[in-house]
Amino acid sequence: MIQLPVLFEDENYLAINKPVGVMVHKTPLERDPEALFAVQILSEQLGIKVFPLHRIDRPTSGILLFAKNAKAASLLQPQFAGTSIKKYYLSIVRGHMPDEHGFIDQPLAKDLVYEKQPALSEYWTLAKSEIPYASSSRYTTSRYSLVKVYPHTGRMHQIRRHFAHIRHYIVGDKTHGDNKQNKFFNRQFSMNLMLLHAWNMEFNHPIRHVPINIKAKPPDHFKETALHLGWPIESFDH
Repeated sequence: MIQLPVLFEDENYLAINKPVGVMVHKTPLERDPEALFAVQILSEQLGIKVFPLHRIDRPTSGILLFAKNAKAASLLQPQFAGTSIKKYYLSIVRGHMPDEHGFIDQPLAKDLVYEKQPALSEYWTLAKSEIPYASSSRYTTSRYSLVKVYPHTGRMHQIRRHFAHIRHYIVGDKTHGDNKQNKFFNRQFSMNLMLLHAWNMEFNHPIRHVPINIKAKPPDHFKETALHLGWPIESFDH
């Protein structure tokens, strides 16, 4: 069984840097016999029962927060339903983003049988790059942007769907992304994983009543791809 890297831990809470491919917990829809689940791994790793406080997608890496007991979970869970917890993501997307800072305000539905609900994502363009390789037959070069994203709401696949809506697809996203771009990165850089990382989390500790700030370093495939595009990720760690 793999060991999950712990970023923060006290007597009531812990945060890990979830690797790509690990799911939060078992679901009836998951039938892969080799699937890995963070709840199971952590329970065996720490020897205690853990309570997941939120979810991030299987192909997304980064911060995942747990409670160590039911009371601690009940005290912090309401913050996830509001706006007091701040979760910031890093992503690499197709094309040059139009602004240094902006919003994507596009309602989203869980699926076709549900009504659309308000969904708002805020982004900051940290860097832009143009590389001398053709990822399509239309252009001789390819453009990309490194963005920081804060989802004000928590709809399913919100960040992925919002950037697809404005046609700045997240590189490596096999569900909502651009298949040509994904094949290009696999061919050019041997990279076939999604470049979306839960990077930074801020919340008020409901028991100690102090602000908690947690950061998770991006995984190697993210850092290596960023370097191919001319961006040392560490220079954005502020």
